[in-house]
Amino acid sequence: MKNLYLIRHAKSDWNDESKNDFDRGLNKRGKKAIFTMAKALKERKAVPDLILSSPAKRAKLTAKGLAKETGYSGKIKYIDALYMAEPKTVVEEIKKVNDKYKTLFVIGHNPETTELSNILIDEYIDNVPTLGIVAIKLPIDHWKKLKFEKGKLKFFIYPKMFKQ
Repeated sequence: MKNLYLIRHAKSDWNDESKNDFDRGLNKRGKKAIFTMAKALKERKAVPDLILSSPAKRAKLTAKGLAKETGYSGKIKYIDALYMAEPKTVVEEIKKVNDKYKTLFVIGHNPETTELSNILIDEYIDNVPTLGIVAIKLPIDHWKKLKFEKGKLKFFIYPKMFKQ
C-alpha cells in the first residue's frame, strides 16, 4: 500500500502586483494555515517519506513549512513539471518515485490538484481550496503502477474546517 497526499499550496499574497505568478509568496492567512494543517496531519499520523513540490514560491514555502511542522527532515524535491501541470504530468512524476517511499506529499496548484484527486479516487471533490489536503490510500506496492480511479479517499481536509 502507498499513501498519496495531494496538497494545494497555502493562500498566496497578491499585494505586490509587480510580482509574476511564479514569484508570489504567501499571505498572513496562508502562513498561519500551515501550522493548523501540519497539526491536523500529525494528529492523523500523516508524515511524509518524501515531498515533491512545484518550484513556484508559494508552493516552496508551503512545502518547507509543512516539512518543518510535521517533523520531516528529508529533502524536498522541487520539480519544474509540477508548475502549471496537467494531471497526467503529475502522475508521470509520481510514477518516477522510488518504491522505498511509502508516503508521498505532492504540493502543487489548482486546477490540477482538484482534477487529479477526482481522477484518482471514486468520490467527487468540487474544489480543493488553498492548503486543502486530499489523502489517498493506493492499493499498489510500486509507484509506477499508479492508475486512475484506483485510490481510496482516506480524508479531505482544509484550513476552514479548523479553528485558527
